[in-house]
Amino acid sequence: MATHDLFNPPVHAFHLVPSELNKITKKINSQRSLPAAHLRIKFCGIGYYPSGLKSIYTIKASEDISAGSVSNVKEDKSAAQIKTSLFQALQGLNRGIFGATSAKKSEIESLVKELESQNPTPDPTQSLDKVNGSWKLIYSTISVLGSKRTKLGLRDFITLGDFLQIINVSEAKAVNVIKFSARGFGMLNGQLTIEASFKIASKSRVDIKYESSAITPDQLMNLFQKNYDLLLSIFNPEGWLDISYVDETMRIGRDDKGNIFILERPSTQ
Repeated sequence: MATHDLFNPPVHAFHLVPSELNKITKKINSQRSLPAAHLRIKFCGIGYYPSGLKSIYTIKASEDISAGSVSNVKEDKSAAQIKTSLFQALQGLNRGIFGATSAKKSEIESLVKELESQNPTPDPTQSLDKVNGSWKLIYSTISVLGSKRTKLGLRDFITLGDFLQIINVSEAKAVNVIKFSARGFGMLNGQLTIEASFKIASKSRVDIKYESSAITPDQLMNLFQKNYDLLLSIFNPEGWLDISYVDETMRIGRDDKGNIFILERPSTQ
């Protein structure tokens, strides 16, 4: 035998008579009907091998693998983590009163939804003690843009201060206070006060009714007199409000006009 024949022996074809082939086919089919967890198939490049012959490849389904053994579920963030992300997203927006980009609005609403999903007070109107007291607005989708901003003087000499809300649960009253300062009048400070009443409509919703409003001092009222109806149309709270999240320090609401409101407890309270 030549030297190269020692290292390259001839490959002999494997032949099966029809009766043997039928037996093997039946055996393979019966193996295929077994549950995947017990299935062992012997396979090589030229076909299935009969039992007893050495296989080149072996494929086995492991019983240890289950649908839940590998988790692709996103880890839930805590309410504190979501709040941190939310405060970061709100930086530089001036409560959103003069608008925000679509991307920024989407980011904020996504975080709001995450926080709402962890609402520790699912029936807020049944626990109104958590709502009682003073709150400060830190973000709203209400915006004053274009001609509205120009007419109200908010582009030139009127500066918006804090937006506060004082809720008196025992009297079913809510007072919104919007503070202003007028630079052209020796830094004249004043405020718009809107008083409203509310009543419980569901486990999470209150109906709000406008009662009265006023701007003080009179000098500031004179500045807004011409466009007072416009001012009220923007900040009048009448309608309904869903309290979608409330804890000891933060409250989120959604109104019948599609607006979102995020408020926090003033640090001095």
